[in-house]
This record gives sequence, structure tokens and C-alpha cells, in this order.
Amino acid sequence: MRVIRIVAAVLVSLLSGLTPLAGADELKIGAGGAPTENILKPVRSAFEMASGLKLYIVASGPKNAFVDLQKGDVDAAAAGLTYQDWLALMKKEGAEVGQPAAFTPIVIGKDKVKVLVNKENKVNQLSAEQLKGIFSGEISSWKEVGGEDAPVLVVIGKLTPGTNSMFFKKFLGDKAVAKDVIDATTAEDVRLNVASNPSAIGFGPLSLVDASVKAVETPELARDITLITKGKPSAKVQKLLDFISGEGKKYIKQ
Repeated sequence: MRVIRIVAAVLVSLLSGLTPLAGADELKIGAGGAPTENILKPVRSAFEMASGLKLYIVASGPKNAFVDLQKGDVDAAAAGLTYQDWLALMKKEGAEVGQPAAFTPIVIGKDKVKVLVNKENKVNQLSAEQLKGIFSGEISSWKEVGGEDAPVLVVIGKLTPGTNSMFFKKFLGDKAVAKDVIDATTAEDVRLNVASNPSAIGFGPLSLVDASVKAVETPELARDITLITKGKPSAKVQKLLDFISGEGKKYIKQ
């Protein structure tokens, strides 16, 4: 029994000693849909192998990512917005940033937004005016834009406010978004909804485009992807930044 107790004590000691080390080897990034799908997910495996860091992506949207960074719950936050647009979004969402100069913004890439339809959809191209009609609800049937006689089902991601804001600003102008929409969560959830419904249409980062959906030709829409840190980037965050701008480029769709 004494031997068992000694062994158990040694194991507890070893395990407790591992806890700080595990924390030190983690990198946690709060993010919106654009950085998550375009950059962080594509580079994660290779970055972890190269750096020895475990990359955790908290896909909580731009607002929550910024709030978590201020609380110290994440090492950095990232969004598909310029820093000024991000600050404006925070103010609009009732979470205005009191000291914007306390954060360091770094542009880590570009997000090309694509309009997605089901792969069985015959429509291959949509004009700005047609997009305005579809996403405002004025166009209710695919037949009106050269497709089948089937209802148009608009899919909107709740956790992609940066992408949504940019898309609606460009294509809807002063028009309101259609009231009858399918509520998705993340950008990935938008893709899943479009892939599973022949009448659905949505939009999201270029990286979402795969064999399960079809990207239709539309006027180009792109924006900066910005990563921010509280103060200067830590050594761990800098490793990620260096990887993204170096070896990581080959994993990122352009």
C-alpha cells in the first residue's frame, strides 16, 4: 500500500507540473468568420507542427473576440474589417472601445467574399441589381434571374457581422435585408445550409468554396483581415504572424 501511495504522489506531482507548461504552449485567437475560414483554419495544422504551439480558434464573431481580448481571455482577436470599421462596429453593438490606442492592429490578409448557391442551381452569374433584389426579398423566385421556378431562400450568418455589413453596404444600399431568411451561425454554417438546400443562397469567405457548393460570378467584393493585440504582439502571437506572412501563404486561398 505504501508503494501505491508513493507512485500516486509522484504521478500527481508530475501532472501538476505539466499544467503551466500546457498553458504556455497554447495560443488562443478570438475571431470572426473571415479570419477563421480564410487564414486561421487553413494554416493551423502546419503552424502547430512548425511552432509547437496549440492554436485554439474561438469563432465568436468580431464583437465578442474584441471583448474577450480586453478581458484577457484570448491572446489576440481577428476580424474581416479595417481597425476603424471594427471600432465603429463595437460602438454600434454597444461595446465602444474606450482606449483604441491601447491595441495594435495588423493587416494579415484580404478576404474575398463569394456568393454561394447550391451546386445543382443553374444560375452562374448575378448582377449587383439582382443581388439587391434577392437579399432584400424583392426577388422571390430563381426563375426571375434565369433559374428554376423555385423559391429563393436567403441564408444569413449571425456570427459574421463584419461580412454582413460589408456585403449589405455594397449591394443593398438603403434597402433593408429580407425578413424571411434562414438564420445560420458561423460562415461554415452558411455553407452547410446552402449545400443542403437546393433553393438556398448565402455569402461568405472565398475559403468556403468547395465541391459542396457553387460560387456564382458577381461584382468583386474584398476587404482587409485585421488581427489586434492588447499592446504589442506577444512572442507567441508574433510566431503566428511570421508564419502567416511566410510559409503559411501556401495554405491560404488567394
